[in-house]
Amino acid sequence: MMRFVQMSPVSMPAAGVGAFLLVLLCTTAPAPAQPGADLTSFPVLRLEPSARTAALAGAFAAVADGDVNALFYNPAVPGPSTSRHASFSYVNHLSDLNGGSVAYSRTLQGVGVTLSGGLRFMHWGTFEGRDRFGEPTGDFGAGDVVLTTGAARSLGPRVRYGANLHLLYSQIDDVDASALAADLGGVYRVPSRQLAVGLTLRNLGVTLDRYADSSEDLPLDLQLGVSKRLAHLPLLLTVTGYDLTNLSEGVEGGDTVDHVLGHVTFGAELQPGDVLRLRVGYNHRRSRDLALTDRFDLAGLGMGFGITVSALTVDYAYNSWSSLGGLHQFTLRTDLGAW
Repeated sequence: MMRFVQMSPVSMPAAGVGAFLLVLLCTTAPAPAQPGADLTSFPVLRLEPSARTAALAGAFAAVADGDVNALFYNPAVPGPSTSRHASFSYVNHLSDLNGGSVAYSRTLQGVGVTLSGGLRFMHWGTFEGRDRFGEPTGDFGAGDVVLTTGAARSLGPRVRYGANLHLLYSQIDDVDASALAADLGGVYRVPSRQLAVGLTLRNLGVTLDRYADSSEDLPLDLQLGVSKRLAHLPLLLTVTGYDLTNLSEGVEGGDTVDHVLGHVTFGAELQPGDVLRLRVGYNHRRSRDLALTDRFDLAGLGMGFGITVSALTVDYAYNSWSSLGGLHQFTLRTDLGAW
């Protein structure tokens, strides 16, 4: 029996309405969270998998400094610097929406290959179902899971290449959808200049099962990123061009500048000492998609910090979703080889 979500104020509090709007944004709006993911299902792909990447607004295609969560952005980045590193993330959304991720990487010394694995999940909350006549049919939930495996290796002293394989599963009530996708990536590093350039092709795959007659095709997302750590200032700058296979699409109703900025996301990380890192990022398309008023709005802005003590790092990020609220994300990263 088909169920419908009851949206009346009597049966659903304001927070629940906000949560439902969040699901709608993630399933219909053009890339409000993670750039370049114009998907009609598997909305977990739109969400940043870690607090650090969220604070940097997803500008992570070329960040190759030992963060194992880079595997979700560019499969070529994991290497000896991420070997035996593990990450655990949790994100708190509006109402009772919750999600998280797990990541791990290990370099096989004998063959020079780095293997990576990750899990992303999202529970979209519980909704009240009704049939076509408006009669209650009971509560139901919705959720997504993505299982990722990857491999990378070096091609000379400066170049690395790699690939990821993703198994995606999404469920709403008693119906589900699944897909198989792959990422291909490469990264070029210039250690003397603390510069890295990354290129990745994401979401190359097919849908295995669909929601009824709907389309859940996975679009290609070509990303080109550059990261640079300044020589005389403890500052990392990173920029990523995304959705480069759809340059004709940009910010709806925007001008030329909006369309150009609608394919670029920016991030900066300041390290004033050995312990603390301060981060900020900006995604213009996300800002325009989520802003609900014409006045100044923090939508599209990410910010956060990281604290490192010995082999343990705790990251926090806050991302504004305009008047809908904000997302709080926490990540615990550690080098298991140091314990």
